[in-house]
Amino acid sequence: QVQLVESGGGLVQAGGSLRLSCAASGRTFSSAGMGWFRQAPGMERERVAHISWSGGTTNYADSVKGRFTISRDNAKNTVWLQMNSLKPEDTAVYYCAARWGTTPPGQYEYWGQGTQVTVSS
Repeated sequence: QVQLVESGGGLVQAGGSLRLSCAASGRTFSSAGMGWFRQAPGMERERVAHISWSGGTTNYADSVKGRFTISRDNAKNTVWLQMNSLKPEDTAVYYCAARWGTTPPGQYEYWGQGTQVTVSS
């Protein structure tokens, strides 16, 4: 079992910044690929960023490239999402999720409960 707990969401004005954290416990975090997803009301869930187990590879959705940065510290069992230049369209519930090499491609095994990010115009 893996527990993922997100924090750091809140209300921010457009152009502002937030840093989301995802604290992991349970199964070996250091071997997990980690993703940040978001889902706005009435919209499909979107993966905004992914980081490999080592931190050596990162991927971003086009909508956040250049504004968001994903990072991790395996010693702290934590992954972060630094969000800069926030826009109202970034408003959503943000989730972190974990996958391992044995996880079917494109899928994530464990999910956090989510943290709300609201960007006002």
